[in-house]
Amino acid sequence: MAWRDRLRRGAVIPAHPLALTARRTLDERRQRALTRYYLAAGAGGMAIGVHTTQFEIRDPRHGLYEPVLQLAMEELRASDAVKIAGVVGPTPQAVREAEFAARCGYDAVLLGLGALRKASTDELLAHVRTVAGIIPVVGFYLQPSVGGRILPYAFWRGLAEIDNVVAVKIAPFNRYQTLDVVRAVADSGRDDLALYTGNDDNIVADLLTPYRFAGRTLRIVGGLLGHWAVWTRQAVRMLDRIHALIAAGGGVDEDWLSLNVEVTDANAAFFDAANNYRGCIAGIHEVLRRQGLLEGTWCLNGDETLSPGQAEEIDRVCRAYPHLADDEFVAAHRDQWLR
Repeated sequence: MAWRDRLRRGAVIPAHPLALTARRTLDERRQRALTRYYLAAGAGGMAIGVHTTQFEIRDPRHGLYEPVLQLAMEELRASDAVKIAGVVGPTPQAVREAEFAARCGYDAVLLGLGALRKASTDELLAHVRTVAGIIPVVGFYLQPSVGGRILPYAFWRGLAEIDNVVAVKIAPFNRYQTLDVVRAVADSGRDDLALYTGNDDNIVADLLTPYRFAGRTLRIVGGLLGHWAVWTRQAVRMLDRIHALIAAGGGVDEDWLSLNVEVTDANAAFFDAANNYRGCIAGIHEVLRRQGLLEGTWCLNGDETLSPGQAEEIDRVCRAYPHLADDEFVAAHRDQWLR
């Protein structure tokens, strides 16, 4: 299946974490193991160089942006997974990163706009057109609390008119702003632009909901999620069940609503929602550490750690929702991925 078809059909796309040693240097062995895990779990794509990979990889002190993207591509090249690279910064930086991603073999880039906080809608759209002239673009609505900015309906309506924009990751963690994006795409008339949830606080409901605007019904077909960087095998099974349910025209019973609550509760612990997401990356690392895929929870920014009480919250949701976890799957294959 061609990558564009896979993207439009809908897939589990984990946002790839960064494996570090205790000295906060790249742990290449465990970084490769994570990529192998996601492929073995059935992920339909991967996003590397995004928020979950830590924006600090671009800092010249670390110089990890290009090495991390290259390392992932060495594992991904032979697969049919959708390969997405994160691109951020002002236009000159975004162009450099997009050109590198294209040379490296990535299919598309997830374009973050947090660095253009004062840009007008027209300036933002010009920025997107520039990058889309290099490589296909996945638009990105990132919540402000982790570096994004508010983006109006007019921006998303204009974005949908850019031919080489192939998808949108909707991650404002806000129902009103989510509807802005879906309505804009519906009003554009495009039927080839894939919608992906990044709303880790509402994953299941986003995927189950038919969105009706302008006489059209749109669906969010998959997820590009930091949350899906853990318990990935079960996420793949869940999305498969959702796709089958929708294809069969079945209704949604209350068990799906309960599942939405369970996934959101687990995410609150992993992402440290109680502390405005300060421990979100460390929380993902902690789950992977407990599974033996990471050695520790270290981040490039030494201030990014688990918040007080976050480990206990992770304990709680692991006990409460064992059916959401894939610990047995990981345990059975971990040594092979770490070879």
